[in-house]
This record gives sequence, structure tokens and C-alpha cells, in this order.
Amino acid sequence: MQPTNLKPYYYRMEPAPPKEDITVATLITADRFHVFEKLVNNYKGPVSVALHVSDDKNKMEILNKLEEMYTSNPLMKKHVDVHLIIDTYERQFNYWRNVARFFTRTDYFLLLDIDFYLCTDFRQSLQEHPELMNRLREGNAAIVLPAFEYDVLDEGRDAEVFPRVKSSLVDLVGAGKISMFHKSWVRGHGSTNYTRWYEAITPYKVTDYNYSYEPYVIVKKDGVPWCNERFIGYGGNKAACLYEIYLSGVDYWVLPQDFIIHQNHDYLENTRRIERNFNKQVYKNFREEACFRYFRNFLSRGEWDTPKAENIKRECSQNIANFQDNTNAFRSETSL
Repeated sequence: MQPTNLKPYYYRMEPAPPKEDITVATLITADRFHVFEKLVNNYKGPVSVALHVSDDKNKMEILNKLEEMYTSNPLMKKHVDVHLIIDTYERQFNYWRNVARFFTRTDYFLLLDIDFYLCTDFRQSLQEHPELMNRLREGNAAIVLPAFEYDVLDEGRDAEVFPRVKSSLVDLVGAGKISMFHKSWVRGHGSTNYTRWYEAITPYKVTDYNYSYEPYVIVKKDGVPWCNERFIGYGGNKAACLYEIYLSGVDYWVLPQDFIIHQNHDYLENTRRIERNFNKQVYKNFREEACFRYFRNFLSRGEWDTPKAENIKRECSQNIANFQDNTNAFRSETSL
């Protein structure tokens, strides 16, 4: 949506981060500055953030607050690249995600929503699983960090009391204090297979993928698809990012000891409901288009009959009407 004014590296970390590191790629608006600073103080690693500021009378006030936050905290200067987006269009989440990713300066990034707290050192965990790190390096894996939230809204607002090790988290799950994120919408995170995760000691592959799955993942910057920017507002936007990654032949792998927890806050429920209803149809159309687009891509590269195409064959044959018949007919005609 245009016009928009993008200012890459409005603030730039110095020195540049190591290429083999993992950058947290995220997005914020002015009302989440306090949560963002908490992320930076906790992670102490590279962060690439897209900041959206509405082009109105409050713009300079927000930019002044940003300057105060950035210049007063040494960790901001050391670890954070800020990319400023100024326009009048709210909730262009996938555009903002793509900006944060595009200007990431490391080989890998974690696609994260700002309200999640990083409870464990997943960078160290990956070093302890070299076979999984190799999959990531080759661009064949997206590494899932299981997401949780407190069942009582007010109990999940203060990250200082969040568990930092898996055993403590599992105890809270058993006590009915914490559950998988958005447990009322199991399709969103259920494919992570939380029952298996509670017992897991080694990484495992996601085998029950569904098109609503939207985990928080570490991926290689170059090679995986970008987030589709047709989605405006809540609903379908992040799932679309993960959907294309899956269709492209990347498998999801779950780290067995690491997790993130949502820092609870109030939602704009009426706005979310309206936008979700709209984006539900947009996502349906997008999935059909993506299946046929990736079919053509795999076919043109001579990869349709390789293991890399197994994800698209499984997902699109099950959920897109006449996909298998149409692709078979197309292959028959083009082979004549």
C-alpha cells in the first residue's frame, strides 16, 4: 500500500553482528516500546525491528521517545537495527515482517512477535545439536520454538516470573497455570505436538502439519519465501508466511528444551474479529494460488519428483480441490 516512507537503518547497531548469528526479526508500534526494550535487554543478540509510525500529528513525539530509548540504553546501540516505516496504513504485518527480515545482517533470523519473551538460550541449544544446525545451514529446516501462555491474563503480564527451564515450565503446565499458546485455536500451534515435547530430549520433526499452523521459527535468511503482503490486518498473515515456507520444501523441527511465553495484554477484539473474517477468504484464495504456483516452480526446475516436493504434494492434494487431477492433466499435456 502506497505511499509509504521507509527509512532503513534509522538507527544502526555497531559493530555489525557475526554472520552465523541469529537475528530476532520483529515489528513494533509505539505502544510496545516497553516490551521491545525488555526483549533487547534479555536477548543480548542482534535484533532487526521494523517500527511503524503513523504519519500524523503524533509522529515527532513518538520519534523523540524512540531516540530517548535508543540512546539511553547501550544494549540498543550494540544490538539493534531500527527500520522506520512512516505512512497512514495500520497493521500491514507481513510488509513490516519483510522489512525486518530484508535488513537482517546475519545468515539466520527468528521470526518473532514482540510480545513473546525468550525464556531460554536457543542459540546455545542449536550448537548442542549440530545435525539440526546443519539442516538450518542448508536451508532445509525451520526450527520451532514452542509457544506458551498463562491461562489467567493477569498472571502472564510480568516476564520476570516466567520459568527459565523446561522442568519448571512443565510443572506449571501440570498445575494448570500455563498452556500452549492460544489453546482455543489448536490448529494454530497444535502441530508442534506439545504432548511429545514434554517428554522430548532430542529435536523432532513436525509430522502433522496443517495450513493454519503458525509457529515461531528460526530460518535461513536467503532461500525461504517471503511473507505475502496481500494480508492487511489480523488473521491469516503469519500462517501464510509459514505456509509458503512449508510448500517450498522446508520441514519444521522442534527444539526439545527451548520455549517462549506470551506476555499477556489486552486485545482489540472487535477489530480482530472483523479483519479475521475478511482475511479468511483472502487466505483461502492464497493457498490455492500458492499450491499451483509452487507446482509450476517445482516442475520447471525438474524437482517435482524429488523429496523436496513431498510437502506440497501432501498438503495441496489433501486441501485444494482438484489439485491432483489438474496437475496430472497438465503434466500429461506438456509431455506430449
